[in-house]
Amino acid sequence: MLTRVKSAVAGFMGGIMAGGGSGAGGNAGSELPLKFPYMRPEFLGLSADEIECSADHVARPILILKETRRLPWATGYAEVINAGKSALNEDQACCDVVVARRRPMSYCPPSTPSKTPTAKRRNSLPNGEGLGLRMEPGKLGEDSEKVLFHYWALFDGHAGSGAAVVASRLLHHHIACQLQTVIEILRNPAFLPPTVLGEEPDNDPYLQGNTPGPHRALTRAASLRGAAGAPGSPCNTPPPPRFFTEKKIQHESLVIGAIENAFKEMDAQIEREKQVYNITGGCTALTVVYLLGKLYVGNAGDSRAIIIRKNEIIPMSAEFTPESERQRLQYLGFMQPHLLGNEFTHLEFPRRVQRKEIGKRMLYRDFTMNGWAYKTIEDEDLKFPLIYGEGKKARVLATIGVTRGLGDHDLKVHDSNIYIKPFLSCCPEVKVYNLMQYEHGADDVLVMGTDGLWDVLSNQEVAEAVTTFLANCDPDDLHRYTMAAQDLVMRARGVLRDRGWRITSERLGSGDDISVFIIPLMYGNRQP
Repeated sequence: MLTRVKSAVAGFMGGIMAGGGSGAGGNAGSELPLKFPYMRPEFLGLSADEIECSADHVARPILILKETRRLPWATGYAEVINAGKSALNEDQACCDVVVARRRPMSYCPPSTPSKTPTAKRRNSLPNGEGLGLRMEPGKLGEDSEKVLFHYWALFDGHAGSGAAVVASRLLHHHIACQLQTVIEILRNPAFLPPTVLGEEPDNDPYLQGNTPGPHRALTRAASLRGAAGAPGSPCNTPPPPRFFTEKKIQHESLVIGAIENAFKEMDAQIEREKQVYNITGGCTALTVVYLLGKLYVGNAGDSRAIIIRKNEIIPMSAEFTPESERQRLQYLGFMQPHLLGNEFTHLEFPRRVQRKEIGKRMLYRDFTMNGWAYKTIEDEDLKFPLIYGEGKKARVLATIGVTRGLGDHDLKVHDSNIYIKPFLSCCPEVKVYNLMQYEHGADDVLVMGTDGLWDVLSNQEVAEAVTTFLANCDPDDLHRYTMAAQDLVMRARGVLRDRGWRITSERLGSGDDISVFIIPLMYGNRQP
């Protein structure tokens, strides 16, 4: 096993192994067609020649928006390719203004693969047309069957760009699809969501959800609630309930649930369509949805978002890595040991256990522990640890360094039949920021970046760089956010010197793909 892992780690840069090239999202030699061709984000408006020139691993040119008005809220964007880690830029980005309508479920991305696109899609101009999703913002208030949301997303691919390309094209449509059934509820903030859709809520809270009728006997649940007609209760005056009749679900939770389900549906679609299309690898996903005055930041992976408000830093996501999710992974390995293939152990030791140490006591911990304790080493403990390495070098099953994302359905431990997908979750963590609670200035922004940025710059360094740059710009200049994004990418990339890309003479720059959105928050305060 040790030899197998060593050869795997040596053969795959960055510890990501899935078998296959990183071409236009496809496996080398695959005869399946691509779901979508490789390209850079639509809103950059690049020609084929420009896309080819941008993939220069030596020069690493920084790409920025040609036209600021192509993105809502004067959003800034910049990106740069890696220093030779993969043939193409495996980061992808999307930004859209989307309208979700109450309509049949055929509006959603097709559940079965189709070789013919179901509708034509244009570029990402806010007033463009695409899949019937957009409308004029001024008309939104006239139609209670529609809801508009702004959407930004970054996808960091690994083992190919295929999954990242597909997710960048489709995830926002899945979100719109999931919002369909709750549009009417979201547009009526005075009313709590009904427990059951399609039923009229009862005016009597004690009878709600289980009203005794002429053809239905009183249930035990109604009796426990103390409903009218329960033993010992006056028929016309229901006593106080012995238990809460139902939980109060807030509108905010419906949006969070829609985003969570959209991620799951996107992951399921990638799995289905891998049988028909050439979709390689997997990707992390970081999304921001602005809806009805609130920002919903959903993260599955190790990209990051922070809000910079009046020199205050507000983290809006947390990275999901083998170390941050150690207990979840170990618990899964403990409950389903067959997933470990009789080659790995769910226990963690400070270092690899050696056979000569059997019978001795060594520090260890399992999913129930944050601290460490001693145990007597047995034969079973000689297996390879489920989580191997430390920090950025930590790997799940000695293979992959992220624990949440989309795709990776075919990913196996090198030279084995042990699948890694059961340990990888597609579910995002969603954090909410209420824009309406604050009055934001021109320098208050949300920064989204893939791990190529955060690997070399801290939250504090990013905040200082952005704040300093914006302070030296004209507040009325709409290009200031794109220029700030370009400056941030340049700081993380560094400059090419004899010994590689350097931020300073002592610090290495990022050799990874880097993508950055800078979203000014003051425009959110101005939305109707």
